[in-house]
Amino acid sequence: MRIDILTLLPEVFVYLNHSILQRAQAAGLVDIRLHHLRAYATGKHRATDEPPFGGGGGMVLKPEPLFTAVASILNDEQVNAPPPTPAPAHPIILMTPQGRPFTQSIAQELAQHERLLLICGRYEGVDERVRQHLVTDEISIGDYVLTGGELAAMVVADAVVRLLPGALGAAGAAETDSHATGLLEGPHYTKPATFRDWKVPNVLRSGHAGQIARWRRQEALRRTWERRPDMLLTAVLSEEDKWFLGQLAAGEQ
Repeated sequence: MRIDILTLLPEVFVYLNHSILQRAQAAGLVDIRLHHLRAYATGKHRATDEPPFGGGGGMVLKPEPLFTAVASILNDEQVNAPPPTPAPAHPIILMTPQGRPFTQSIAQELAQHERLLLICGRYEGVDERVRQHLVTDEISIGDYVLTGGELAAMVVADAVVRLLPGALGAAGAAETDSHATGLLEGPHYTKPATFRDWKVPNVLRSGHAGQIARWRRQEALRRTWERRPDMLLTAVLSEEDKWFLGQLAAGEQ
């Protein structure tokens, strides 16, 4: 997979060179490339932003450098064609608080593509023609406003890369994460077996795979019930799951 990130602050992406993201790149699972937007601007000062028409505070990213950058990065001159522009072969995603809320299912959706291009918004936003005629998607990582889209792009890249086969090392590791199954993940324990008189549940030390799997499923249901009951409305539940939730509701578990 290849992920291109278009930004005014490429130097902040040091996070990409650590931990799972670094190992995934070293293993050839993903190729992450940073592109400085200012390199695609013209004029003496290579301006990438201007005040908005009609007045108001803040600055707006200009359309010319963004269209030029995307055309160059994707090597697709049709991106510069007048509207309607043919749909690009790869997702071109604007990171913006106005986008669709990012979820695990969207991460799974994006992980199926061979290539992604993430555009980091900045200042007051981007010229509306970028939204209308260039990007194919807009994503938000939450109902709040950041100084720019760089942190959001790192969040998306991290969530997508860890879903690539081999990225986490253990096969199927990402399949049991919170949200991946439609539930929150249950508790985990490690050594020591007793810490400050707090003991690891006996079932986890029993060596009985079936009982451990059942306990983990029930604890995932319990945690979701307690913290995100809304997720249970769409989760795929077995009859045993429904019985256990009934016991929780009745206060018997």
